[in-house]
Amino acid sequence: MEQFARDARITTIYEGTTQIQALDLLGRKVFQLQGAGLKLFLERIGAFCQQHAGNAPLAEFVAPLGKLAQQWGEITQRVGVAAAGNPDEIDAAAVDYLFYSGYITLAYFWARSVAAADAGARSAEFKQAKRATARFYFQRILPRTEAHATSLRAGAASLMDLPEELFG
Repeated sequence: MEQFARDARITTIYEGTTQIQALDLLGRKVFQLQGAGLKLFLERIGAFCQQHAGNAPLAEFVAPLGKLAQQWGEITQRVGVAAAGNPDEIDAAAVDYLFYSGYITLAYFWARSVAAADAGARSAEFKQAKRATARFYFQRILPRTEAHATSLRAGAASLMDLPEELFG
């Protein structure tokens, strides 16, 4: 899983395609399909969180994941409504949306990984390492979603309202 994440990150640096990929995700894969794929994925996350809601050892992962999944749906709807009145909203939101989505997706897979390790017959050391790595991700990486959510809520105005003559 980590290799996939590294590969996905480095290719955008090599190719300079972050904005293009972000526009493809938000404009084509989310909004052209009326959010159908996202809805299915959010349902899957919700089902996982519901299944493990009473699992105390997983609470540190399940609770924030459930909140972020709900927020993801709300933010997507907010961007969609704004974009209906101003297409610049998609351009302004795309990169933050890409990173926001990626962080939550990885959180889901980390939570699932811990749940699978707990249920499996692996060694206590393996389970402890899996949990510690997931905890690191949830405490040190996942909070970046807050900054992206703030930017997504800000809309396009601060990017698009600057008069052209100021670019000199």
